[in-house]
Amino acid sequence: MDRNRKPRIAYGFWRYARGEADAAMRMIETARAAGVTHFDTADVYGGGEFGGAEALLGDIRKRAPSLLAGIEIATKAGVEFGTPYNSSKDYIAGAADASLRRLGVEAVDLFYIHRPDLFAHPEEVAGALDTLVAAGKAKAVGVSNYSPAQVAALRRYLKAPLTAHQIEFSALHVDPIFNGALDQAMEQGIDLFAWSPLAGGRLFAEGNARAVRVRAVLDAYAKGRGLSTEAVALAFLLSHPSRPRPIVGTKTVERFSACLKALDISMSRRDWYAILEASLGEGLP
Repeated sequence: MDRNRKPRIAYGFWRYARGEADAAMRMIETARAAGVTHFDTADVYGGGEFGGAEALLGDIRKRAPSLLAGIEIATKAGVEFGTPYNSSKDYIAGAADASLRRLGVEAVDLFYIHRPDLFAHPEEVAGALDTLVAAGKAKAVGVSNYSPAQVAALRRYLKAPLTAHQIEFSALHVDPIFNGALDQAMEQGIDLFAWSPLAGGRLFAEGNARAVRVRAVLDAYAKGRGLSTEAVALAFLLSHPSRPRPIVGTKTVERFSACLKALDISMSRRDWYAILEASLGEGLP
């Protein structure tokens, strides 16, 4: 698929518990009507129930199979409570099988290693991912929260393409602009997905001086354009040439609809840098 034609916003289920099928179906319908086709979850999401969000999607698939037809579902594994991370070949194999059972599918469209396991050699992690692809259980594989060096080490051993990297990226968390993550994605053709693109709500915190400073710039841009602060914050990400895809997780139809207006914003270089400098708290040299 042409990278320039991919839907630019994804929808995430990290706030959902298993018993919220009606609310989730309403948001899926809204997202699909807007052309959103990528939906993100993980085995640790679920409102305190391990696997709860995946099971929710599995329940929806049984209840309204057409609602999930033709979409991409991404999930993640590798967080083991109490360990805290496990990317051993056996653990990933078992975790993937459990995710597929909960989701009610034979293969997931995109399978991530959720966080880097510092106790695992990248050759073993690569072997785990390659086994999933070879078995037809994962159509594509990626990583989440890896450093560029960790991505490079994994790719040294991985036979399957590393298609995606999910990172924390927002107007309050601009580290990926400077740590090489965005540059690596552009160099290697890796699709980027941004979690917490609104900084997990911290962007709207009154007691956070950095958030207040950034929000003032976002609000100034939004004023008179009929835009929400959220839309401008997402446009900051969407405007970067690495073409990251924000994963929006709101459970409110109205707020999601406001966020979608980010897709229509053409941000100038000057406005983009103004947001970045507000986040940094100083001008660039």
